[in-house]
Amino acid sequence: MNIKEQNINSPFRGRGAKFLIIRFSSIGDIVLTTPVIRCLKQQVPNAEVHFLTKEEYRGLVIHNPCIDKVQVLSSSWDLMIHQLQFEEYDYIIDLHHNLRTLRIKKALSPAKSFSFDKLNIQKWLLTAFKINRLPDVHIVDRYLATLKSFNVVNDGLGLDFFMVDKDKISEKDLPMSHWFGYIGIAIGAALHTKKLPVHKLQELCSKIEFPIILLGGPEDRKAGDEIASIDDIKIYNACGKFSLSESADIVYHSKLLITHDTGLMHIAAAYKKPVISIWGNTVPAFGMAPYYGNVSVIHLISEVSELRCRPCSKIGYKKCPKGHFKCMELQDVDKIKELVFSII
Repeated sequence: MNIKEQNINSPFRGRGAKFLIIRFSSIGDIVLTTPVIRCLKQQVPNAEVHFLTKEEYRGLVIHNPCIDKVQVLSSSWDLMIHQLQFEEYDYIIDLHHNLRTLRIKKALSPAKSFSFDKLNIQKWLLTAFKINRLPDVHIVDRYLATLKSFNVVNDGLGLDFFMVDKDKISEKDLPMSHWFGYIGIAIGAALHTKKLPVHKLQELCSKIEFPIILLGGPEDRKAGDEIASIDDIKIYNACGKFSLSESADIVYHSKLLITHDTGLMHIAAAYKKPVISIWGNTVPAFGMAPYYGNVSVIHLISEVSELRCRPCSKIGYKKCPKGHFKCMELQDVDKIKELVFSII
């Protein structure tokens, strides 16, 4: 695996070094960096670990005990660079690897930097020509490879997600019908081509004979209302009612999570919850499937694998480029129901 390094003149020899880990966004990607944070902090003696991210994602890392200081991508670039330069970092671990992080690394010279390989060429080959040259390596292990010069190894403990007591829910926050157990369904996604249409989610919920909580942001509220309308006793629409941390606590108390390729999928994996992941225009081969480390947890996949147009993008689109949206419209709801029953 190619790890792109800059200003590397000698292997790590010091103690008490100061590290800056960079990952600007988004929810899932930041949760996937947590093994890097933990292993670095625990395996490099006296390491001081700072984490740079966007303001809106600060809450994902602020409670992580392995992070000594959270830095925020400021609206004032010059002020942010000045603050980072004041820290006098020894090493930069770049887990975002774009033009902005390149500017930061140059500004923080002579700090030595390590950047993970995004495998953009291999991803392009897969999306454009359906030629799979991607290594069978999860992105967590590609992140961790940036630490090989420090003799840091994967501890196999999987992902972390931390919250404080005030963000935890109580029984009174949920309907009494769901107090004795429920299935979580994360109905949202960053882009349209990564999520099931409402009518498919309605069909799925109608077939699951178990209390259901729909999870998502305020933008998913309307879709959640449509889905819950088929049975507003069995289905509780929590979209937009809870913060991300509160939604994470709902996931923690669930029997399992049915989810698209989203941040809540990785939060569920951090909690070692069983997951049924539903894939549309993206594929698990990108290395972004639920990651449990060495812990054995049930993860089942639903995808329309025989489609020749899939994957069409490494991220997603606002609408299907072909117009038919078969990667989601052809999802076998009865099969997903059977996957649920196999776990419950």
